[in-house]
Amino acid sequence: MDSGHKGSGSNGSKRKKVTLRPRRVDYPRKAPEHREEYASEISPLPVRSTSPADSGERVADGEGEANKTAGYAGLVLGIASLFIWPVILGPSAAVLGYYAYNKGRKTAGGWAIGLGIVATLSYFVMIPFAR
Repeated sequence: MDSGHKGSGSNGSKRKKVTLRPRRVDYPRKAPEHREEYASEISPLPVRSTSPADSGERVADGEGEANKTAGYAGLVLGIASLFIWPVILGPSAAVLGYYAYNKGRKTAGGWAIGLGIVATLSYFVMIPFAR
């Protein structure tokens, strides 16, 4: 009564003997001369904070407020440059936005840079149609 399947009957099943690998003896190393750090290869990089509060540095009074003001002033110049004097206010907004971006005001500085560049480039693109 062989159904064609190997291993279905008692005399048809031929099991292969499985040999287990020898047990790993190098981890953790018990010998005192082998005291390596295993996790150092996969540990994450240390996080460095640039915030003055985390590093223990004191911010001069008004310095954080000056950066905030520079970011918002660049943003106002960028919006104004869309409507008036784009050749003057556009680059001014971009420069002031770059200053604010480098001083930590990433959002307001980025928007000021973007608006200043868009206003200046759109002026030079649209000026041939105005004359």
